Amino acid sequence: MSTAQASRELSFTAPMPGLEASAGFALRGIDGAPGLYAMESASPRIRMFLAEAAVYLPDYAPAIPRTTLEDLGLDRAELATTLVVVNPTPEKTTVNLAAPIVLNPETGRCTQLLLDSKEYPLRAELSA
Repeated sequence: MSTAQASRELSFTAPMPGLEASAGFALRGIDGAPGLYAMESASPRIRMFLAEAAVYLPDYAPAIPRTTLEDLGLDRAELATTLVVVNPTPEKTTVNLAAPIVLNPETGRCTQLLLDSKEYPLRAELSA
């Protein structure tokens, strides 16, 4: 997904865990940071950062269930964009590999997968 395409409304197939009361998410590219996005909701006001796995974590490729692909309107996993939630702190930046957001970049339809956190950590350090 290019930054030019990254300013769009998102439609989740199910609410994100912990954000069930939120609606109307939008994804916006961050100028000067290819593959980095802000996901925002107006009600309630929420902003979180997402990183495109293909850009920042090229070896990260969790299996996407067939039913998820069907829900997103995709024929195969290679057509999906996998995003991970970024958790910046002054000490280090981590990403959540246990709950990626899988996106159909053509439609904005997406879902958050919940993976086994023993295989995929909740707070993997992001290398510079």
